[in-house]
Amino acid sequence: MSNIVWHDHKITRAERSANKNQKPCLLWFTGLSGSGKSTIANALDVALHERGYHTFLLDGDNVRHGLCQDLGFSNEDRIENIRRVGEVCKLFADAGLIVMSAFISPFASDRRMVRELFPAGEFIEVFMDAPLETCELRDPKGLYQKARAGEIKHFTGIDSPYESPEHPEICLNTSQKTVDECIEAVIGFLKERELIDAQ
Repeated sequence: MSNIVWHDHKITRAERSANKNQKPCLLWFTGLSGSGKSTIANALDVALHERGYHTFLLDGDNVRHGLCQDLGFSNEDRIENIRRVGEVCKLFADAGLIVMSAFISPFASDRRMVRELFPAGEFIEVFMDAPLETCELRDPKGLYQKARAGEIKHFTGIDSPYESPEHPEICLNTSQKTVDECIEAVIGFLKERELIDAQ
């Protein structure tokens, strides 16, 4: 690394944000498989886009088709997966975007690692607080059934732990709230923090 030198850009992060008339941030959706991360993140992406904001959504499965296709699901690979995603999210935020990231990200230390990449107030942890029973009933990809049958190893919530956030900025119980109610709560938070206009 001694021969690698950081190259400063002439256009700053603040200038890129100002050009888009918005403030960058990362909404990090975390929770068990089936808790609603992708559903709510996608709905929020649409809601913000319709309001004229510049956004980008990174989804766990999609990233594993490209950037992280060489990684498995061991603890070490999960950590590296989140490290890569965190760095990509930082680049998108540096471009002035509102970024959404939907990843199980089961380990608190990994989420903290990503948080530390961002200025204070720009990392927003969104905990999808749906009970395991609800997620198993939904089982949109049939993964819980396979995990219970022993066909999938190291599955979060079954034979691999999930460390729930202790102090998330936003907590959404999708077993009780509708998609619209969840979006309303997140939009309200963004307005309160003055990350988007109170329109």
